[in-house]
Amino acid sequence: MRGRRAQRRKVAPDPKYGSEVVARFVNNLMWDGKKSLAYRIFYKAIELVEEKTGQNGLEVFQAALNNVMPVVEVRSRRVGGATLQIPTEVRPERRLSLGIKWIIRAARERPEKTMIERLANELIAASKGEGAAVKKKTEVHRMAEANRAFAHFKF
Repeated sequence: MRGRRAQRRKVAPDPKYGSEVVARFVNNLMWDGKKSLAYRIFYKAIELVEEKTGQNGLEVFQAALNNVMPVVEVRSRRVGGATLQIPTEVRPERRLSLGIKWIIRAARERPEKTMIERLANELIAASKGEGAAVKKKTEVHRMAEANRAFAHFKF
């Protein structure tokens, strides 16, 4: 490993809310470089959330993200011929990335007809502490808790 670490690129904030988190979410939502379609899906989903809940859509989005972001995760490490699952704290950047990816994956797996409906319903569920994305977080936390005995093998 020569040289130095690659510098993190700044993501330009989204045009409507001026939020970098929204821009990162849309970048993860995008398929085949169709960013304008991804923005349209996101904004319509936020409008649908506002319609269904009567709350500010962006606040519901923030609440959903906060409920999904993991605090600890397990990472594999070889110790004396055995592969151990070692619980480690998640860095803030990675917490956000995982939260975004889990919400999008959960939304894509929902049974609703359009992606707008799927995303809106997943955001509402996640903001209430329900849904597949929150389930994924609790699963990860449970794994970390189960492997707490190996915590002293830190990376």
